[in-house]
Amino acid sequence: MNTQQLALSLIGLSLSAAVLASGSHAGGHGDHGDHGNAAVGKPGVAAKASRTVTVNMTDNMRYNPARIQVKQGETVRFVIRNSGKIKHEFVLGTQQELEEHYEQMKKFPEMEHADPNLVTLAPGKTGEVVWQFTKAGVVDFACLQPGHYEAGMKGQVNVAGGRKAAK
Repeated sequence: MNTQQLALSLIGLSLSAAVLASGSHAGGHGDHGDHGNAAVGKPGVAAKASRTVTVNMTDNMRYNPARIQVKQGETVRFVIRNSGKIKHEFVLGTQQELEEHYEQMKKFPEMEHADPNLVTLAPGKTGEVVWQFTKAGVVDFACLQPGHYEAGMKGQVNVAGGRKAAK
């Protein structure tokens, strides 16, 4: 390989890494706005939230609470607090989506997120996710920072079926 071919190859690799790190790659972070929403619900409107649930994230790799009950159709405002000394996330999704996302996070741990189903928080910070749960069943949530998911930083929202709340 000559110098020009090597330079072009390195530029190509750099561009690929930049696209992946930006979250714009197919099947990765950039498409989470719609990815799986049918299964777990959809972004909610804060003014239509029926209640607020505060979730605390800790450095012992746990959420408090780790189990949350909601009703089908309900819009919930989650206030997420990172009371730890390291960065944590709160990501809503199916178990499969969370596991796929986690594999990407292990490869690109500094990847930035801008999706409505998650919040990434520095130590001591607070953020929120407003979500409408459109289907009955279980919606998982987890911290996808490398090592945290494997350490058990997971939880579930149990969505009780029945009459849908007004939209």
